Order: sequence, then structure tokens, then C-alpha cells
Amino acid sequence: MLNKKRTFTILILQFFLLLSFSINLNAQSLIQSGPMVGYSAMREVGLWVQTKTDAEVFIKYWNTKEPPKKFSTNSVKTEKNKAFTAKLIADNLEPGQIYNYEVYVNNKKVSFNYELKFQTQKLWQWREDPPEFSFVTGSCFYVNEEKYDRPGKPYGSDYQIVESIHKSKPDFMLWLGDNYYLREADWDSWSGILHRITHTRSLPELQPLLGSVHHYAIWDDHDFGPNNSDRGFWNKEKTLEAFKLFWVNPSFGVNGNPGITTYFQWADVDFFLMDDRYFRAPNDLADDEKPYLGDEQIKWLIDNLVNSRAPFKIVAIGGQVLNPVSGRGIETYEMFKKEKEKLLSLLEKNKIEGVIFLSGDRHHSEVSKMERENSYPLYEITVSSLTAGVSPGKNENNPYRIGQSIDQHNFAKITVKGPRKNRELECNFYDIEGKFISGIKISEDELKYQSVGK
Repeated sequence: MLNKKRTFTILILQFFLLLSFSINLNAQSLIQSGPMVGYSAMREVGLWVQTKTDAEVFIKYWNTKEPPKKFSTNSVKTEKNKAFTAKLIADNLEPGQIYNYEVYVNNKKVSFNYELKFQTQKLWQWREDPPEFSFVTGSCFYVNEEKYDRPGKPYGSDYQIVESIHKSKPDFMLWLGDNYYLREADWDSWSGILHRITHTRSLPELQPLLGSVHHYAIWDDHDFGPNNSDRGFWNKEKTLEAFKLFWVNPSFGVNGNPGITTYFQWADVDFFLMDDRYFRAPNDLADDEKPYLGDEQIKWLIDNLVNSRAPFKIVAIGGQVLNPVSGRGIETYEMFKKEKEKLLSLLEKNKIEGVIFLSGDRHHSEVSKMERENSYPLYEITVSSLTAGVSPGKNENNPYRIGQSIDQHNFAKITVKGPRKNRELECNFYDIEGKFISGIKISEDELKYQSVGK
């Protein structure tokens, strides 16, 4: 009799375990991509997830250092016309903490075979030295889809690079544009735009990186519209709307203007994310005064750089700023020479210290250093390409390049460390397997006016 009861109990337990597994599997099957961790503040973090069909989504989260008291985000109903995406806000947070989280779809918990976590920024001001942190950056992320790609050799490859990025354990990733590549079948319709971004975002190798590392992004021509597209692109309002759906930046556009321009701070470093497409005139427009960023965006940038006390002020722009080479399909700020001169002149006139440009686009990586007679040298770190075809820069005469041109798929990891008033920025480039290629160190002191003439 006891054996029968024991057998019956075991069968009941097996039934409920099987039922639980079935329910979880059903919930997991509704996830298209993500979850992804977006911006981080001291008291708030943005999160994102995409489902395959209409669903109710929310996230539970808890502090890893405290008893497992769980909090919940808002609940969002995903919709087809928004690509079934959901933005969720975790706002019951404390500064400088690490949180684990779990995703619920239609009130069912979804399990993942990798850790889901996010962090809040530390409240260090007036208390201690700014914390050390690191971030990864790169551009030109092409994921093949044969029936919509151009015939011939696939343009995208080496997707394992995102696994190497994940293993490098950065605090966040800053995507420098061409984060997906709209094709001819995509950019002329809302359905096409959403399909392309969804296809890229759903890459299996990408998911663990999305789920545990914070992400910020700017765009360039291929996620804005067609190749070399500009303010005249007739469907730019739709690609902007789609960008807002798939990225969780702190904001989109400044001073009441559209676009993707925004700002964030990590520790003591200020990041200015610029829009090099929405206001940009055509490359070949016969107008010496033609805009690249436009007056309003430049005013916003200079105003905030003047007020910034950050040792490093990172200005992220899709295309290269300092490199004077242009033409033959090469898009650099040099094609908008008057505006470029205006921006550099304003930096010098206002004695703005600590500026470093960060760019992508070129399908090779390099560091440029422009010496200035009455100021500190300007640096630009160009990081490209993650997975799109490589375009070697070794034969290109960039007079400001220092070190080598990295003509292979790569990413950069940038670390900022050291005590307050003596900070150091170290940028190291790595290949698809995470092996070191080359690097550079820039001290806070080198980017000050007091260093001029030393």
C-alpha cells in the first residue's frame, strides 16, 4: 500500500513538473529577441523585449546583495504595429547596485540559459574618487539574409564577435551606427523596416550580450535609410520611429528637434550622442555652407561641452570627424568643410578641454591625432567593422592616423580609471576571438590647455 502511494506521489510530481516545463516552454516560444538592457541611471534602468505576437510583458527584478524581495516594472501590451516591442522601466532602485531580473510573458516566467542582470550607476560625487568603468564600442553590424542580400559572397560574417564582446565583461556597449543594414526591400515600407531590424536583433549569438550589458546607440546611413542617405530621405520619420522602438536611450532629439541626439554620463565621463543624418545636406550639394550636424545641434553640443567638467568628453558621431580624406565613396566631415571648421573653432575659442571623438562607418579601425598650435591635440577613435565587409584603410592617406589601420573585424574596449583629476582612458582593439590587436592610452592631463607647449 505504501509503495502504491509513493508511486502515485511520484507520478503527480512528474505531471506537475511536465506541466510547468510545458508552460515555460510556451512562454519562451513567444520571445522574438531580447531581453535587452538599455540606459542606466542611479535610480532607474530602461529594459526592452520583443515578442512574436500580442502579449503582456513585465519584468521582476531584485538586488543581488539583499534578501530576495522582488519588484516589478510596468506591464506592457506588445502590438504588431510596434513590432511587438516593449520598453519597461525598473524604477525601484538604489545607486551603485547590481540587480538580477526575470521576464514574464502573459504572466508566465520565461527561462534563459544565461544570466540576466543590470546595474545602477554609483553615487560617488562628494564621497570618493569616480569609479573605474569600461565600455565596448563598434559599428557596421551586418547579419545576412540571403533572399534579400545582393547576390554573391555574403557581406556579413564572424558573428561570434558578439560572444567575445560579452566575455570581455564591459559595463555597457555604445553602438556607433550601421547597427543594422536596411536593404532595397526594406527602407520603403514600415513592414520592411521592422522586418530588417527584427531579423538583425534576433541573431542567437547576440542575445546573452543584450541581456546583461547596458546598450546605447547612434545611427549612420544604413540604419537611417539607403546608402549615403541624408535629410532628403523621404521615409526618415519612419526609420526614426523604428530606431526609438528598438533602442532604449535616455532620450531622442534635443531642444524640441527630432532625431536621435542625446546625452548620458557614466561615472565622471560625459557622452554626447550626435545625429549625422537627420539634418545632413546631400554630400554633393553645391553649397559651401551646407550642414552636417546643423546649427541647432552644434549649439546644443557646444553649450553642454562648455558646462561639462568631465575629464573626458566623448562625442560619438557616425562618420569620421578629423580625417581629411574624402571622395570616392568616402564620407567624412571634410565634405562639409565650413561646418567642420566652425565646430573645431568653437572648441578652441571656448577652451573646451577633454574632447575625444568616437566614430564608425569606415569598415576599418584607426586612431587619429590632430595636433593644434594653440590647444591640446584632438583624438578620434574610429571603430569598424563588427561583421560587415572590411574596407582596408592601410592604403588610405589619413595624415592624422597614429599606429596601424586595423583591417579586420574588430571591436574596441575603452576603460577609464584612476583617481579624480588624474584619470586615464585606455582604448584596446580586439579581434573576433577577443585577442588583443593594439591599444592606446590618453591621460586627462594631455587633453588640458595647461599641457600646451610642454
